[in-house]
Amino acid sequence: MSPKPDIPPPSELARRWALDPDVVFLNHGSFGACPRVVLDAQTALRARMEREPVTFFVRDLFELTDAARSALAPVVGARPQDLVFVPNATTGVANVLNSIDLAPGDEVLFASVEYPACRAIVRAACARTGAVPVEIRTPWPVRTEDDIVESILASATDKTRLCLLSHITSATALVLPAGRIIDELRERGIETLLDAAHAPGMLELDLSALAPAYATGNCHKWLCAPKGCAYLWVRDDKQASIRPVVHSIYAQSLELTPWQGPTGRTRFQTDFDYVGTNDYTPRLALPDAIRFMQTVLPGGLPEVRSRNNALLAQARGLLCQRLGAAPTAPPAMNASMGVVTLPEPTPESARRLSQRQSLFGDPLQDALLERHAIQVPVWTAPSGARMVRLSAQLYNTLAQYEHLAGALCEELGLKPA
Repeated sequence: MSPKPDIPPPSELARRWALDPDVVFLNHGSFGACPRVVLDAQTALRARMEREPVTFFVRDLFELTDAARSALAPVVGARPQDLVFVPNATTGVANVLNSIDLAPGDEVLFASVEYPACRAIVRAACARTGAVPVEIRTPWPVRTEDDIVESILASATDKTRLCLLSHITSATALVLPAGRIIDELRERGIETLLDAAHAPGMLELDLSALAPAYATGNCHKWLCAPKGCAYLWVRDDKQASIRPVVHSIYAQSLELTPWQGPTGRTRFQTDFDYVGTNDYTPRLALPDAIRFMQTVLPGGLPEVRSRNNALLAQARGLLCQRLGAAPTAPPAMNASMGVVTLPEPTPESARRLSQRQSLFGDPLQDALLERHAIQVPVWTAPSGARMVRLSAQLYNTLAQYEHLAGALCEELGLKPA
């Protein structure tokens, strides 16, 4: 990477994270960022595992998993017995789609803005079973949340079995009216798999009240747990049919004679809590991550959400003004992430960018990192235009987004508005 330019400093709270101080990190939404104290807790758990591996995997793992589940439950509005852990939300989606009995002709709905890996899982499940994947082209830009609701409901038929629904879309960063959609689909006899990859820590959640059939969410993003920590929530009437993709020694299956295993657990928990030798410390450090997020500001996690959401709104407004861009969605449909559509570059800038090789998929993202020390995703909007997705976390400042605005004007050959 070329020498770093002068960059605005992060917030005072940034010292609580292990991020590179020479990079303006505006991409919390992709992989999260783990606070130092949580990394220290994970290191201690790994040392405990290696000090006596047999006791750890036979006894300690289950006690610590129960503690993590109990810490997570009030954060997402769930009963502990309805939660199990998976490495990521994509795995949660795969476990559900590989468990439910789809029949030829059944339809599975999903929006075109769903996460690409989850779209692929739906298509694979349909190809295996003879079910029909139905991709919904949701409107863009979005005028009101009604537009989203109507586009989804218009695609439902009497053959629709399941709808895969993002609570917050990944690429376009829209907070969808999940409660309304789940209720409307339920009235039509259609169950919902809620992909809440970004929701834990960004939104106030009450899974028991939302009551989809299934929900999965990442804890390594906005709850700042270590990478590899996510949950799968299953409504109690559906738990008997959901099985992990990997059946290990405690699995209650026809192929395996289960070990005695830990007592006092449902089959749902027993099947998922241990799926073979692995590093389970990301989930076991989750209570430390939740404790950090609840204490880093006086108002706890609600104040974290409020501050991040307010900073995102300022940042989005700043970039729209500097770039002459129109908002792509109502403010209420963004939380701690949002996108801004970018204007076309000048011919000279387009030529220069096209000559670059890209690690990230768009040479503009590479240029922002190499020339301006800014890490931010540049993707293609549903309209076909370039867009930049902004994230706001406690370590960010408005000055960092001003730096981004200037860098974008330079790279695209624009005169600042």
